[in-house]
Amino acid sequence: MADAKREHWDEVYRTKAADCVSWYQPTPEPSLRALDELQLPVKASLIDVGGGASSLVDRLVERGWSDLTVLDIAASGLDVAKARLRDEAIKVVWVVADVTEWRPDRQYDVWHDRAVFHFLTEAEQRLAYHQALEAGTVPGSAVIIATFAPDGPERCSGLPVRRYDAAALAAEFSPAFILERDWREEHATPGGGRQSFQWCVLHRR
Repeated sequence: MADAKREHWDEVYRTKAADCVSWYQPTPEPSLRALDELQLPVKASLIDVGGGASSLVDRLVERGWSDLTVLDIAASGLDVAKARLRDEAIKVVWVVADVTEWRPDRQYDVWHDRAVFHFLTEAEQRLAYHQALEAGTVPGSAVIIATFAPDGPERCSGLPVRRYDAAALAAEFSPAFILERDWREEHATPGGGRQSFQWCVLHRR
């Protein structure tokens, strides 16, 4: 299963430019805004789960963040980000892994995921994700997560997704994590479409 998923996402990155995929953001404003509101020092540790070719890591490097990890199942997506960062790519830890089969060997102050959780349509996948999340966080750690909202797309990149509102996401991560804030985003795709996202910021008890 992991090999099939990896091949799927590698094919996406091989056949589409990074700024042409539906989830592309020129600037990851919702993520940066959420981080600004947390008022974390730049020495805080952050993992971007499913970060792929996202420019979030670029913006955080620019801001002086020094403990950054980007995880993605597709090495080809990470290669796009590394090429873009050039010499500064050495400031980031790059992990090629399926988060549902991965166990972190450390904990992070921030767990960020705008890409993965809504693709976990099976209960056992979500359980495995929770196990990774709990292994990779400590009491007080923040989780910034975005999924497709109830009126968002039912599929993305040819795969089915599971859609959430704030209450459903809070219930999914309860009781280990407490919902602190939630909002919706209407994301404009490069093709001119609109996608509804649900964002939540949670803290680990």
